[in-house]
Amino acid sequence: MEKLAIHGGTPVKTTPYGTTNRFDGNELKYLEEALKQNTLFYWKGGFSKRLCEDFAKLNGVKHCAVTSSGTSAIHVALGACGVGPGDEVITSPITDMGSVIGILYQNAVPVFADLDPHSYNMTAETVAACITDKTKAVVVVHLAGNAAEVDKIVELCHKKGIYVVEDCAQSYCCEYKGKYVGTYGDIGCFSLNDFKHISAGDGGMVITDNSELYHKAVMFADKNYNRFGEGVVRNSPHVAPNYRMSELQAAVGVAQVEKVEEICRKRNAYGDALTEGIKDIPGLYVPKVHPDCKSSYWFYLIRVDEKELGCTREEFAKAIRAEGVGAGAGYIAQCVYEMDMFTNKTAYSDLGCPFSCPFYGKEIEYKTGLCPNAEEILKTCIRMECKEYYTEDDLKETIAAVRKVAAYYQSMK
Repeated sequence: MEKLAIHGGTPVKTTPYGTTNRFDGNELKYLEEALKQNTLFYWKGGFSKRLCEDFAKLNGVKHCAVTSSGTSAIHVALGACGVGPGDEVITSPITDMGSVIGILYQNAVPVFADLDPHSYNMTAETVAACITDKTKAVVVVHLAGNAAEVDKIVELCHKKGIYVVEDCAQSYCCEYKGKYVGTYGDIGCFSLNDFKHISAGDGGMVITDNSELYHKAVMFADKNYNRFGEGVVRNSPHVAPNYRMSELQAAVGVAQVEKVEEICRKRNAYGDALTEGIKDIPGLYVPKVHPDCKSSYWFYLIRVDEKELGCTREEFAKAIRAEGVGAGAGYIAQCVYEMDMFTNKTAYSDLGCPFSCPFYGKEIEYKTGLCPNAEEILKTCIRMECKEYYTEDDLKETIAAVRKVAAYYQSMK
């Protein structure tokens, strides 16, 4: 049995992972062109329009609107769908707060659906269990580049007149049954922050085939000003935020969109190959990807059965790191509903809103045990990186390191 690096043995991986300059395309060229326009306002310049056109074409939809962030993209989508006080919006308990903030800003109440234990995504069954007469929308989070079975969720929701918003911040170019995610529901939302497949520093996109929702989304992102006719109509019918993207963000975004399909193709190849290399290890569970899905692997999340593996999750991750392979025990610290603002109902300080909104008129409780599968995922998962610029040697050494560590602990049982 080969001695583990954590015990003084030779690490499997002694060379660093591949790196890249992610802004080595047309970013500088387009930024210079944007500055020469003598305007950086999204409605007057050319790059915001171009980003919308390019991204809509990429996804095969009619419309795209730009926003200031992925968080604002989801808020804009919910605003366009008319979500408001007294409504419930179903979403995932394992996600960034960006998926939830827009719900709260609309004074609606988040409801959390449990997840499939191996795809880490909501299912039609878990969504159905959460639907009430208060349900206005569902925000489907496609976690870590992997598609939820969104077609089944859309079929369920549309029969009941419920909007479906897809949160694709982690799932650019994730192909599901021949189409990219973001194109199944009423609106798809994307993030351009610095930690996604592509980056403009920050920014977001909203895509849809629904012309009415598109017009509402554009206006909601711009204080509900109407710029579609002659001049600007500032007589806003309802309150809305200022979530406008600048031409500088859009210029970088255009250059990044030019690369995104190739980025996601490489991530898919790497992630699938990693799965193939470690899927037979006892006590280790690779992410479940639907047969008709091509995951774009924003990161790679595995789960462990500590008893079958022969060690704790923390020991396993620490031993892998010692072999020169990046691995971290866990993902987010807790399910979203276990955060203080939910358990104490202090989203708006001590006012109780939106949970005690008179238009809601119900009691809702957030506590540990609400979504047992999601909680178990977070207790047993290990996060590994999956980058488009990792090399074939990086892949082989990563597989070798995981197998070496697993074999050692199996032998110690």
